[in-house]
Amino acid sequence: MKPVEKLLDIARGELGTAESPANSNRVKYNTWYYGREVSGAAYPWCMVFVQWCFDQAGVPLPVKTASCGAMRSAAQKAGQWVTGDYRPGDVVIYDFPGGAATDHTGIVEKVTASGVAAIEGNTSQSGSQSNGGQVCRKTRPAGQIVGAVRPRFEEEETDMDNVPSPAHQEGVEWAKEMGILTGDGSGDLKLTEPVTRQQMCTMLYRFAKKKGLSPEAETPPGEAPGTQSVEKR
Repeated sequence: MKPVEKLLDIARGELGTAESPANSNRVKYNTWYYGREVSGAAYPWCMVFVQWCFDQAGVPLPVKTASCGAMRSAAQKAGQWVTGDYRPGDVVIYDFPGGAATDHTGIVEKVTASGVAAIEGNTSQSGSQSNGGQVCRKTRPAGQIVGAVRPRFEEEETDMDNVPSPAHQEGVEWAKEMGILTGDGSGDLKLTEPVTRQQMCTMLYRFAKKKGLSPEAETPPGEAPGTQSVEKR
């Protein structure tokens, strides 16, 4: 599973989680962030929710903070701030009418024709959007978006399916050394993907050539056609 998919699965699993009691900011994400149970107006948690999700997914952010403004500044310094071409997994920061310049945040789940759909902490379906006390899926227009943090998911490395299970490691290493298993043009061996008939034919052909066998062998007398495909020279 790609890191961004893992992140979004974690965030989706939190939908419906709410602070208790209402209007208290007493919620498990704050307990994780501060290392103790906290409550009160000093502990809004929309960015804390984002931090928790990324921590669970093992994906770093530019800074550990509960502040949307501090996150934006850190992302700008790190070269991870974008103001368009948003993608799933981006940490989008909003500016709602009448609020602060950076007063809410969420994790982009998908891009829409008019903005983004995001999973957000400390919001609500119909009440306060920046301090609503619940994890919700929200659709926001582009006009409310200040920009977004572009996380470094390191997908170039994690996309490669090149690590065999212990039970198959010896065989995989042998096939690589023999030139039977070569992967695609990028070097991805795709070890856990199904093998097509044409891919199987190619691997058998390579094996036959390595063993000095002739793919053009004739069928021996008395043997059914197709049961003997190679013959020693």
